[in-house]
Amino acid sequence: MPGLNSLEDSGNLRGLPWMLAISQVAGIAMVVMIGVWLNTYLGGFAWDGGPKEFNLHPLCMICGMVFLYGEAALVYRVFRNSRKLKVKLIHAGLLFLAFFAIIIGLVAVFSFHRANNIANLYSLHSWCGITTVIMFCFQLLLGFLTFLFPGARSSLRSTYLPIHQFFGGAILVLAAISSISGINEKLFFVYAKDPKNPDKVTYPQLPGGAVFGNVCGLVVVAFVFLILFIIQRSEWKRPTDPEEEALSIHFRRVVSQGSEDSG
Repeated sequence: MPGLNSLEDSGNLRGLPWMLAISQVAGIAMVVMIGVWLNTYLGGFAWDGGPKEFNLHPLCMICGMVFLYGEAALVYRVFRNSRKLKVKLIHAGLLFLAFFAIIIGLVAVFSFHRANNIANLYSLHSWCGITTVIMFCFQLLLGFLTFLFPGARSSLRSTYLPIHQFFGGAILVLAAISSISGINEKLFFVYAKDPKNPDKVTYPQLPGGAVFGNVCGLVVVAFVFLILFIIQRSEWKRPTDPEEEALSIHFRRVVSQGSEDSG
């Protein structure tokens, strides 16, 4: 009965708007707090080869790999009743915005290292980070070819979908790990004890910048946990649309027939 199904769906979705709202508050707070931390305690931003240029790296990576990537994961929960192609395009658009933010963040850190004769990719943070970026790029490419490319078969899509979903969550977890390890690494660099200046404030004494940085890391973890909680709830997933699947199959048949006729 359609009316009964509607009531059941309404009951299952009762907590979704609240969780989405909380996740958005956490995500916006995360981006704002990272910006404030870098601007207030670490000198701000510039493209000059110095520490201010480095500050663009954590800002862009968290905006791209955590916030925008997390927002892209929520698209299918937010637009549950919109046309699937529209939702796919929004999902892909957010991922491509994340990709551009990641590129800027990587260029900033490598440019800073080159200008200051610092080795690249030597820390555990950098290894986790570059692994996350590589996985993200493969996820973006394979997702585009499988779910947006018109010639992809429905059997391929259904087979790859659970793999895509698993690695989507795994990449978000790796992004969180890379972010909090990067924040911690930066705090050690900034507040490490200087043997030549014993009176310098150190990390264990928790100056304001260290406290704020630690809180930023906790907010990153909270945002990622909220995203994972929302996307793993089966009752909040977008319902399948048999009509859209039938249109997709018909479209592929038309394309295939056109190719045969042109041949």
